[in-house]
Amino acid sequence: MSEPVLETRGLQRSFTQGEVTIEVLRGIDLAIQPGEIVALLGPSGSGKSTLLQAVGLLEGGFSGSIRITGVQAESLDTDARTDLRRDALGFVYQFHHLLPDFNAVENVMLPQLIRDVEPDAARSRAEQLLTTLGLGARLEHRPAKLSGGEQQRVAVARALANRPPLVLADEPTGNLDEATADVVLAEFLGLVRGEGSAAVVATHNERLAAKMDRVVRLHEGRLG
Repeated sequence: MSEPVLETRGLQRSFTQGEVTIEVLRGIDLAIQPGEIVALLGPSGSGKSTLLQAVGLLEGGFSGSIRITGVQAESLDTDARTDLRRDALGFVYQFHHLLPDFNAVENVMLPQLIRDVEPDAARSRAEQLLTTLGLGARLEHRPAKLSGGEQQRVAVARALANRPPLVLADEPTGNLDEATADVVLAEFLGLVRGEGSAAVVATHNERLAAKMDRVVRLHEGRLG
């Protein structure tokens, strides 16, 4: 078996409120293989978002080990962590977080330009991803002119723009109606598989989780 694209060992996170310490993650051991799509299933407050923030290298305060594409992340300085996050990870959130002054193509081009991809190549890649997601006729539209499902498709394309080995998605269809959510999730899964990326998808929806390769359950800070 190849080396996991993501591996955590003994991952812990706690918060202190006054004299009370709240244990959010209580020793998480998790391994994601290249190309594997895993549902992180749990109710609100179970620690799903906190776990994704940890493995996404988005904030500190964690103890334990995080290894991404063979790199031991917790031993890196700030610049090296930023580089690893940029090169190895893609993110999709419940809300699309598109830049309102840029059209669909430009929103997908931006992460590539930050990585010093040539503008023509970045535009070609953005157009290819958006067309695959059914937005070929909406490339020049700004977010305000797109439906909720279309906005989230642009966010998916943006997450895949730099061909990350691992995509982290936090309730990516949580703001959509059921019918739209089913379509967007199917397109997301199809695109991730087509690109050969792995993904961890946080959800509280058992029906959506069943569409993925594997389900891990998070309850009170522990994987069951």
